[in-house]
Amino acid sequence: MLTHSPFLLSGTRHGRAFEADATYQATGQPKPVVVFVHGFKGFKDWGHFPLLADFFAEQGFVFVKLNLSHNGLVVGGTGDLEDLDAFGRNNFSIELDDIGQVIDALFTPGATPVPAAEMDLNRLYLAGHSRGGGLVLLKAAEDSRVRAVATWAGIADIDQRWPQSVLDEWRRAGVLHVPNSRTGQQLPLHYQILEDYIANRPRLDIPHNVRRRVRQPLLVVHGDEDETVPLEAARTLHQLKPDAELLLVPGAGHMFGGAHPWPETALPEPARIVAERTAEFFHRQA
Repeated sequence: MLTHSPFLLSGTRHGRAFEADATYQATGQPKPVVVFVHGFKGFKDWGHFPLLADFFAEQGFVFVKLNLSHNGLVVGGTGDLEDLDAFGRNNFSIELDDIGQVIDALFTPGATPVPAAEMDLNRLYLAGHSRGGGLVLLKAAEDSRVRAVATWAGIADIDQRWPQSVLDEWRRAGVLHVPNSRTGQQLPLHYQILEDYIANRPRLDIPHNVRRRVRQPLLVVHGDEDETVPLEAARTLHQLKPDAELLLVPGAGHMFGGAHPWPETALPEPARIVAERTAEFFHRQA
């Protein structure tokens, strides 16, 4: 039987509450821990992500997923993007701090509902999808408690290299809007996200950090029909860290067959392939 344990954290830097949960089999024996990070416009219970949690728990992991604090969800809210002001005030530094706070909580007795006896924190792994893939790489670069990393359709750089005309208008208006095709919302991005990147570039430079600071084993997974993050991103990450393992999933798009909502009781086939290969990769790191 699987145990599903939700918990709540409050950002030490910004004070905003955000949700996380852990899924595991309560055996009283220590199990490796996987922390999963969603991507841009995503959230922890998007589509088939709860099924991923169940899969990894059945494979002998404690699987922890979180809502990044400024992803637009509200504690006790609708379960979908609704706080667009928070979404607009998000930045990469906040997201890295959120991930770090979850890791800190796992290492702090009583800070999560998962009993210490259920976790082997010497086998702490990170997995991230899309933008979350870039975030877990950056977190691994700065936190030696992370022992291995997997990126799923991960970005290879934060710098979008917008044309100067776009940057000038963004600076003038203070906000840039991007569409959410699923909900029809126009999502704001305040100019501060670019200012944060410039001010914290050594911390947020994915190519530099992967090349110089990510010493942990890395699995790079990408669908060969990804319509959102080009396949070239996976090849770039592999070039930056040649000892990384590279898995290209034939016929898979950006969400590996998933959609939101996901009414099925089984993982989409491409996501199942990703989950199986990732679980096998993490088990090999023991």
